[in-house]
Amino acid sequence: MPRVLRCNRIPVSPLRLLRLASLASALAWFSDVAAYGVVSVNQPWTKPGVRASEAYMIVTSSESATLIGARSPVAGRVELKSASRLASALALPAGTPVILRPKGNHLALSRLTRALKLGDRVSLVLIIETATGTRQEIVVDAEVRRESPADAELRAHRH
Repeated sequence: MPRVLRCNRIPVSPLRLLRLASLASALAWFSDVAAYGVVSVNQPWTKPGVRASEAYMIVTSSESATLIGARSPVAGRVELKSASRLASALALPAGTPVILRPKGNHLALSRLTRALKLGDRVSLVLIIETATGTRQEIVVDAEVRRESPADAELRAHRH
């Protein structure tokens, strides 16, 4: 017979107590997510480079937010660029994927501390600011490649 704990005169088994604690923890986590929104980053990649490179990805936010900056341990400077112009920020409308791509919005990595070769991994940190002024840092692991993962997949299916 399982041991029963009494809590306010209601019998609670240890297994049920564990389930209730897990549920409370999950609810607390989801309330934090709702307070700050959720930002997802898909298909991150960078170009090969010796002194400079560019990073691309798809960024989606569950609430209106702004990409206000980025940094990387492999670059002395990371700048947000819109086409070929420097940009101070990039709007992330709620629920709308924002694509960073070649010849469009992208992150420019300069003063590289090492050459980026095909297959290498590059760590990036995106700095996101919500409409309420709350800031989040999103860590991204990008692969060094010649084309986006989606383009590579499409090309593979054509042949």
